[in-house]
Amino acid sequence: MKYNWGKTTSVMLASVMLAGALTACGSSGDKGQTGGTKTGSGADKDKPYAGTEIRFVMAVHPWLDTIKTMLPEFEQKTGIKVKVESFSQEQTSNKLAVELAAKTSSLDVLFLRPLDETKLFSKNGWVEPLDPFVTSDSAYDVKDFIQSSLDSSTYDGKLIGIPITTEREVLYYRKDLLEKNNIPVPKTMDELMKAAEKLNDPKNGMYGFAARGKKVVAVTQFSGFLYSFGGKFHDGDKATLNTPEAMAAFKYYGDMLNKYGPPGAINMHWTEAAAAFAQGKVALFTDADAIYLNVADPTKSTVSDKVGYAMFPAGPAGARPYNVSSGALAVSKFSKNKEAAAEFVKWATNKETVLKTQSAGNPGARQSVWNNPESTKSYPADLVKVINESSKIGVGVDRPQVIGVAEARDIISAPMSAAIEGKDFTAAAEKAQKDFQALIDKEKASQ
Repeated sequence: MKYNWGKTTSVMLASVMLAGALTACGSSGDKGQTGGTKTGSGADKDKPYAGTEIRFVMAVHPWLDTIKTMLPEFEQKTGIKVKVESFSQEQTSNKLAVELAAKTSSLDVLFLRPLDETKLFSKNGWVEPLDPFVTSDSAYDVKDFIQSSLDSSTYDGKLIGIPITTEREVLYYRKDLLEKNNIPVPKTMDELMKAAEKLNDPKNGMYGFAARGKKVVAVTQFSGFLYSFGGKFHDGDKATLNTPEAMAAFKYYGDMLNKYGPPGAINMHWTEAAAAFAQGKVALFTDADAIYLNVADPTKSTVSDKVGYAMFPAGPAGARPYNVSSGALAVSKFSKNKEAAAEFVKWATNKETVLKTQSAGNPGARQSVWNNPESTKSYPADLVKVINESSKIGVGVDRPQVIGVAEARDIISAPMSAAIEGKDFTAAAEKAQKDFQALIDKEKASQ
């Protein structure tokens, strides 16, 4: 199942405003020095934090379910007690925003949504940089992580979260249809469009291409097309939605869904697009690899034995799919137990633990684990190959890197929607450029 960890930050921002009023009466915590203070008994040099209890707050997720079964191992090894609190994503976001804004010292480890919260948490000074804890630990081997996944939770040169799950944009295709029509697996955007055109047969209920078209949620999937055409959402503090590269990407994405997409493509989330492919109504489909079971599981798909997986096609700037971390672990800046908290984060993301969590179905961020057949035995072999290749070229973000991510995605949706509907999107792109720049300028002025 696809878990939407990239949910809008509007609820969180409202919570931050509420929490501001609580800051004066909240616990200030002990900022201390980098790495925090040792709170264990220290009687056993191999367990310097024995007797320490740390509090971990995270959204409900299968990764957490697996980690919970492994906690006794960590607690026995370190003497650190882990108190886990899990809530829905919205409740988690609210709770973290309130506690961090109030500088609550009882929060130690927290769940971070890198794609939405890296800049927000960094600018607010809510999280402890993890570089001192991981870069000097050769056994931990931080260089083993896929670089783009680390990029997702790095801001201003500081690593604030360790990725626990990843996903990439890939091409799903019908092997039988391509073979029957003597069409090679598309490797470029031009080839993808030609294949979609040839396989598009609306009279017989077959459509050439599907992808997300629904406002806001389509922005992340559009990112791979934008990057591959050489565009960006923004270049630093400058919006770049009306550049020739961005305009070409808007047109291409719009044409693909307008000309070759199923009816109602403009309203499709990943669930509807994947379902259309799984029901044998679509020949080509781009989305995250994390949802592959929706088209590969025979209980969900009528074409499960006919699905192929390929690299995201190359545009004028090459193949530039997103390869992101949608969830990471961070240490609160206000924790009294920073070192013990960091020990937990390192254990939960070390090679051995990631092998176990990934084998349980949670795609991790360590390349050595992806190279281990034990971790991928339940995956289609051609999908594993695509994942490993994508990790070498992927971009670490799939949406604008601003604090108001939800607002930015809403702005960017306007020219996308116009293009998908076959309308002149030029004016919409110019307005989006102006509105997005205003958002960037507003955030910059408030910092």
